[in-house]
Amino acid sequence: MKQLIDLLEAQHSLTKEEWHRLLTHWDEETAEYAAQKARAVSQKRFGKNVYIRGLIEFTNICKNDCYYCGLRASNQKCHRYRLTPDDILECCKIGYALGFRTFVLQGGEDPGFSDEVLCSLVKTIKKQHPDCAVTLSVGERPRAVYESFKQAGADRYLLRHETADDDHYQMLHPENLSPTVRKQCLYDLKDLGFQVGTGFLVGSPFQKTEHLVADLLFIQEFKPQMIGIGPFIPHEDTPFSNEPAGSLNLTLFLISLLRLMHPDALIPATTAIGTLQEGGREEAILRGANVVMPNLSPADYRKDYSLYNNKLSDGAEAAESRQALDARLKTIGYQTVTDRGDYQKR
Repeated sequence: MKQLIDLLEAQHSLTKEEWHRLLTHWDEETAEYAAQKARAVSQKRFGKNVYIRGLIEFTNICKNDCYYCGLRASNQKCHRYRLTPDDILECCKIGYALGFRTFVLQGGEDPGFSDEVLCSLVKTIKKQHPDCAVTLSVGERPRAVYESFKQAGADRYLLRHETADDDHYQMLHPENLSPTVRKQCLYDLKDLGFQVGTGFLVGSPFQKTEHLVADLLFIQEFKPQMIGIGPFIPHEDTPFSNEPAGSLNLTLFLISLLRLMHPDALIPATTAIGTLQEGGREEAILRGANVVMPNLSPADYRKDYSLYNNKLSDGAEAAESRQALDARLKTIGYQTVTDRGDYQKR
């Protein structure tokens, strides 16, 4: 398997058959070899710098009913909220003082938060903080709406494809959601000039090796600027409440593979990784991740943005605890930097 790791490092791609062989025959030794390679590649390009993004979860209202998500429309136990534009601007003000130069506005597909209001909000953030990047993560929209976001000043967009296999996608989503539409959104965003992030769930219900192979082939072909993956973690108020969580070890191995595939990509150590295991975020960074996204949302609302059980929102996950985050990263020889952290092809 080391030969396949070397091949991936050299040419940044594998064939469908090679991916399948690697994912069915890897072991702890293979994972450690990949981690060493990925760490070296990451450090060569980014040093030991970790970019920070201020995450603002501004609404947990969503019209969709995805089977794995705690924010799904039919979850009557979810305590819903929607921040006002002034609330969001205050989060940015606080975040800027803490050293954040990227703000990530993430929310469910909330019909009550109009595209026009969102455009106005982006314009105001860019006016108040012209040296900052704005990332949006608000789901599927028509191309014209994405274009209006870009014209308003949005720099980046996060939209996980979740799974690249069409049949598997339908197992995780209701019939009104289409994998074709999801992928078209990603291509529209890239065509419009956004720095685009996508990614997938590791260990989601019904997932097979061939599904992960499809994910890796899609990312290999699409070449996103940002790649976010995390283990599936069940939520108690969803149809998948009794499904097992995804594998942390497999997630970490895949991060190493993604770093070797796309050496310049911005790859977050996601909250789900830290939720699944204490120290998981640090492990992800040592395997090639180079971004963390502490939570800038008002503290009173953080627990309500419950995508999955026991989602972390305090401690080093909280934006106001940047010193705690810095201290944890220092233990592995890394540091956060006050920087927009834009994607750069080298």
